[in-house]
Amino acid sequence: MEQTAAQVMIVDDARDIREPLDKYLRKQGLRTLLAANAMEARALLEESDPALIVLDVMMPGEDGLSLCRWLVGRGGPPVILLTAMADETDRIVGLELGADDYVVKPFNPRELVARIRAVLRRKPPTAPQVAKGLRRFGPWTHDPDAQEVRHAEGRAVTLTSGESRLLGVLLDHPQTVMSRSSLLDLTLGRDAKAYDRAIDNSVSRLRRKIEVDPSLPRLIVTEWGGGYRLAADVESA
Repeated sequence: MEQTAAQVMIVDDARDIREPLDKYLRKQGLRTLLAANAMEARALLEESDPALIVLDVMMPGEDGLSLCRWLVGRGGPPVILLTAMADETDRIVGLELGADDYVVKPFNPRELVARIRAVLRRKPPTAPQVAKGLRRFGPWTHDPDAQEVRHAEGRAVTLTSGESRLLGVLLDHPQTVMSRSSLLDLTLGRDAKAYDRAIDNSVSRLRRKIEVDPSLPRLIVTEWGGGYRLAADVESA
C-alpha cells in the first residue's frame, strides 16, 4: 500500500519565502499547508493535522516563539524554527520551549527538507508510541506519552517535548556520564558546535521541575568537564 505523503505546514509572513518553499516541498513529495501568521496557523490547525510545522520566529503580531510554546503545550506536531543569522537567543529559547530543530536564514531549501525528513524519522506522525513506557527513577515516574513526570506522592509535572526527550535519553543511560555533544545529538540529531548552552539550559529547567533543591541536584548531576549523569537507578513502572 502506498504511504500518504507527510503534510508540512509553513508559517511565514514573507510571501517570497513561503510560496517558493511551498513549491519546493511539493516537488520533494511533501504535501503543504500555508499560513502567513500565527492566527492563520491556529485556524488551519482546527481542521488539519500536519505532520510537522516549519515556523518563522519573527512575524508581526504573535511571534513564532509564542506559537511554538502554544503548540508544545497542546502536544502539537514537531516544529522546525526559521531564525535569523544573528538571533542566537531565539534559537536557544526555541529549543528550550520544545522546538525540534531550527534552520538559519538564509537557508538552502534542500537542507530544510533534509531536516524535515530527519525530524519525521525521529517522530513518525502516524506511528504508535512504542516508547519505552513508564519508567521510575528516584521518587519520579516518567510518562513519555503524556510528556510528564509523576511524583510518588501523586503530583504530576508537565514537561516540554524537549525536556521529555532529554529525560528519556538520560533514563536510557542511567549512571552514565553523557557529554553535551552526545545529548544534543541524541535529542536533536545534530552536533553541539557552539550551542552547548541549549543543553545546559534544558538541564537547568528540568532540574527546577524534579529536584528538591535545583542548586544542589541529586538526580541529574554535573560531571565537570564531562557532561551530565542521571544519578539514579531506573526500572519499568
